[in-house]
Amino acid sequence: MQRLTISVDDALAASFDELVTARGYTSRSEAMRDLVRRAVDEQRVETAGDAPCIASLSYVFDHHLRDMPQRLTAIEHDHHELVVSTTHVHLDHNTCLESTILRGPIDDVRALANKVQAERGVRFGALNLISRD
Repeated sequence: MQRLTISVDDALAASFDELVTARGYTSRSEAMRDLVRRAVDEQRVETAGDAPCIASLSYVFDHHLRDMPQRLTAIEHDHHELVVSTTHVHLDHNTCLESTILRGPIDDVRALANKVQAERGVRFGALNLISRD
């Protein structure tokens, strides 16, 4: 294991200590390792388009918009090799939330997420990608 030493001003150190406590880390070191892992993974996701990933795509849509559920299902079937599972939740009479677990090359997963989010009637969408090494 490598030891890294950093210097930060007092205000930043105090804010970091608050974050450590709020998130339940046992030490500054563990919190810092987690931040570094996230930064490394974000860089990997940005640059390795054909690398494998797992992802969660969540989106809210108008259930009553013409053929909306059928269009979304058709997109999933057209990309069955990426779609692992989908959960559908009714938020109110007109609005639904779906969360889809995806697995495959980063670029393909991103393209599918963009396609779903661009569908007319999808009001909000968020993709969370995690690279697999």
